[in-house]
Amino acid sequence: MKIKLILPALTEAESPFWRPIKYSLFPPLGLATLAAYLSEDDEIDLQDQHVEELNLDDEPDLVIIQVYITNAYRAYRIADFYRNKGSYVILGGLHVTSLPDEAMPHADTIFLGPGEETFPRFLEDFRKREPKKVYFSSKRTLEKIPPIRRDLIKRNRYLVPNSIVVTRGCPHHCDFCYKDAFFEGGKSFYMQVVDDALSEIERLPGKHLYFLDDHLLGNAKFAGELFAGMKGMNRVFQGAATVDSVLRGNLVEKAAEAGLRSLFVGFETFSPENLRQSNKKQNLKKDYEAAVNRLHDLGIMINGSFVFGLDEDDEDVFKRTVDWGVKNALTTSTYHILTPYPGTRLYKDMESQGRIMTKNWDLYDTRHVVYQTKKLSERQLKEGYDWAYNEFYRWKNILSASMKHSSNKHKLKHFLYTGGWKKFEPLWNFIIKSGRLNNMLPLLEAILSKVKSERKNEVNQNRIQPILQDSPGIDSL
Repeated sequence: MKIKLILPALTEAESPFWRPIKYSLFPPLGLATLAAYLSEDDEIDLQDQHVEELNLDDEPDLVIIQVYITNAYRAYRIADFYRNKGSYVILGGLHVTSLPDEAMPHADTIFLGPGEETFPRFLEDFRKREPKKVYFSSKRTLEKIPPIRRDLIKRNRYLVPNSIVVTRGCPHHCDFCYKDAFFEGGKSFYMQVVDDALSEIERLPGKHLYFLDDHLLGNAKFAGELFAGMKGMNRVFQGAATVDSVLRGNLVEKAAEAGLRSLFVGFETFSPENLRQSNKKQNLKKDYEAAVNRLHDLGIMINGSFVFGLDEDDEDVFKRTVDWGVKNALTTSTYHILTPYPGTRLYKDMESQGRIMTKNWDLYDTRHVVYQTKKLSERQLKEGYDWAYNEFYRWKNILSASMKHSSNKHKLKHFLYTGGWKKFEPLWNFIIKSGRLNNMLPLLEAILSKVKSERKNEVNQNRIQPILQDSPGIDSL
């Protein structure tokens, strides 16, 4: 059987703000995971439109398309094209789960929720010529899943081919988060068996890993065992976690010992009222600066995430957020315009209030204003968002933030990572077009090399100084 798996390009990947490096980071891991359930006799083609031109001259028996909100229209066009050719088309992903009635006319079968349990059922039904129109995932487990088909991934086209997911979902339920709709009707957070996760890590070549989990520290027992197993593997890795998990216990120290060098942290907003309205309780009454200092003390770089346009935001929110990020030496900042995704509580609330201004999903990329704002006008929000990105990544602010670290190595790492991420787009374009992007991985691994604890060094110096003063001089030894 000929099977084609497709990740259509997101609309923003072709916008005036297109940054090829951003869309050449990670391979389509979800599709490669589904491919693991296919037969050895199947002829499989996995295509990612972000990094390659989509081949439409083939005639596969089965076409599997992953749908996100800003590739939905393109995904539907591709689905219609292949159905007209006679291929059997299935659609799944976040957007399909949120709006199944919209997706259904474009597919022979749709999948709602995760596919680890439903996709094998579909394959069995399909081979018996008895496929259902809808498969819903209610049983959620990652036990005994087959190894990901990494042989289908074109590694040379990605900067971070060693991406990995060892958990699904998140233990928190923020009103604006898309994932709650995806995991509705079953477990919303569950983990792999630790030994299986470690086996998958051992399969990956090189040193660098990127955990794409929504919350790598979300289950302390699992994460602690995972990091214990990773000690001695000589890995460097990046991931995501919450402010609360950074401040609680010693899990982040265990992660650093295992090789954590960069962490995506959802700060989102400084306003307690905004946090309450968003149901982001895990950030309430948390000391953001204490979390930043703890990570920096461990030599961990920080990618801070912030949302603009929450109801309590005013005109000063952009400058306050940028100034705080520079002052606290965030390595990178990711800014978002609040976006009410279908299926979320935020969307339902705004729709009931008549605040949704458009249902053009191409605009739901966190770069456009798609709802009726409150304290900020639509123009103020959009212009403030653009200003914040430009301001944070000015060379003077990159240098200023870099110099706030006490160790020269951390200063240099910060400067190179931030500058390299935002300031060398023509160079990235050249490398991507030459097909040599993966050759840059050793440089990334070098930048992510270990930095000795800054605060420990200061503490040790303070402890050593009185001892030296009370000790006999060198001449007397």
